[in-house]
Order: sequence, then structure tokens, then C-alpha cells
Amino acid sequence: MRVSLGSVARFMGTRLLSSAIVLFGVVVVVFALIQLVPGDPVRLALGTRFDQEAYDALRAASGLDRPLVEQFFSYLGGVLTGDLGVSFRNGQPVVEILLSRLPATVSLAIPGLLIALLIAVPAGIWSALHEGKVSDGIVRVASQAGVSIPDFWLGLLLISLFAVRLGWLPSSGYVPIATDPAQWLRQVVLPATTVGIVAGAIMTRYIRAAVLEVAHAGFVRTAVSKGLAPGRVTFAHIVRNALVPVLTITGIQLATILGGVIVVEVVFAWPGLGRLVYDAVAARDYPVIQGAVLLIAMIFLAVNLVVDALYALVDPRIRLA
Repeated sequence: MRVSLGSVARFMGTRLLSSAIVLFGVVVVVFALIQLVPGDPVRLALGTRFDQEAYDALRAASGLDRPLVEQFFSYLGGVLTGDLGVSFRNGQPVVEILLSRLPATVSLAIPGLLIALLIAVPAGIWSALHEGKVSDGIVRVASQAGVSIPDFWLGLLLISLFAVRLGWLPSSGYVPIATDPAQWLRQVVLPATTVGIVAGAIMTRYIRAAVLEVAHAGFVRTAVSKGLAPGRVTFAHIVRNALVPVLTITGIQLATILGGVIVVEVVFAWPGLGRLVYDAVAARDYPVIQGAVLLIAMIFLAVNLVVDALYALVDPRIRLA
């Protein structure tokens, strides 16, 4: 099916416009976050460290001493120019704090997603193609167990076995991959495995359902009746046509991990976005919380936009619509 460049441009233009509208709504909600805090957020954040000079300086730096409408447009302008204010805790620009934590989150998300895909893709396809058999039941029970197990408990089990009992891997810590790739690999194995097992269990169920739906379609029965090889029917007809829902759940899981797996990062002392949000909430550092929520929303929108583009490549009917 041939598709004009104009239809592709219209498809992506519509997605970009909808993403911009959603992002504006997120900015409004994030701005309202600090306005809904009971009491004075600066006073709450300072706590026992309160003194009038620090209080006045933080209110001025955060723009909270100006009228509400002016604050909103100032915040909106800051978002557009990359200025998200300063931290209540240390006075450091929020953008710098977020950017310093993002590499750790990315270096956990990529291996975690790879582990999830290595688990989910073969398990989901195998389970769907062997529906009702013992192997299908094993995969379904295992995936349900993976979905049900709390990730913090799974992480503690892995630490207890591989770090405490066997002593093979460190229980926590982080070294940038550019600094020491070997040490980074040793430290990322346990948190990435924790993330991968939980995400893989979720993805297995979606992939199984997607492959089952396609496997029962009429065109698959026609392909089988023509005498095509089982491998060709599986990969050229079933798996290929099940890619759209598979891309959906993969994108959701990637965005979730990139948005910060808070519990996993806290358990393994991994200095990513999730740990940053946890620490900011504990310290009532509202500008950092605002910035992190906005960044996570932008990550979800960016990943969804990429997934939409992949939809158009996989299925021409989507971009035609």
C-alpha cells in the first residue's frame, strides 16, 4: 500500500498538536501543584532551617512574591525557555538537578526494558501459540506471579540472594557507565533485573493477548489452509500483525521506567529520577517536584509520539486514517 508524504505529515502533525495540548494541560496542573499546598510552601520547605533572610530570598527566587497570574505566565515562559526555578533545599537550578539524574535513569531503563523484552516476547508468543496446553498454563501463572509480586520485595530477595548470601553482586550504588563500564554493569544487574521481571510479566500478558487475537483471525486460517510453513505463518502473518499492541505496551513500560521507578531506585540507592522525587517529597522541595512531574510527563509524551510514528510504519492503515 503506497502512502503519500502528505498523509504521513498530516498524521504526525495531528499527533504533535495533541501532544502540545496535553503538555499545556500538564503545565497548568504542575503550576497549580504548589498553589494547592496548604500553608506557605517556602516556610514548610525550610522547616527548622527557617530564617527571614533565607525565606525572603527563596520566595523571590521562586517568584512566589508576585501576583498569581504573573506567576503563571512567568512559569510558562520559564518552561518554554528551560527555566524551572531553583531548589528550595540547595538553591540549585531545577533543570541542572533533573539533567544530572537523567543519565542514571536512562542507564537503568534500557537494560531493564531489554530484560523485559527477552522475557515477554518469546513467552507471550509461545503461550499464545500453545493455548490451553501445560506450557501456556505455566506462562500464565508465572506472569500473574510477576505482576503480583511487589517490586521492592523482589529487589530485596535478589539482594539477599546475590549480594548477601552469594556475594556476587553489590547490593546498591551507582557508577556512570562512562566512568567504569565493568562496575556499572555489576551494579545495574540487580535493579535492571527487578525492573525487567516486573515489566516483563506485564508485557507477557499483553503480547499473549495480542498474538491470540491475530492467530484467530480469518486471514491466518486462510494462510494455514494454503499450506504455508508454520514458521512463515507465525512470523509473517501473526507476529507482524500483532506488533501494534506490542509497541503500545513496550512504549508504556519504557516511559514508566524512564519516569522513575521510585521503589526500585530507593531500594538499590540508584540516583535516578525516582529517587529524586522521593527525596524531594521528603524535603518538601516543591520546585523539584514540579520539575520532575513535568519532565516525566514530557517523557511519556515523547515516547508516545515515537510509538505513534512506529504505528504508521508498521500499519499503513493507521496513517491513512
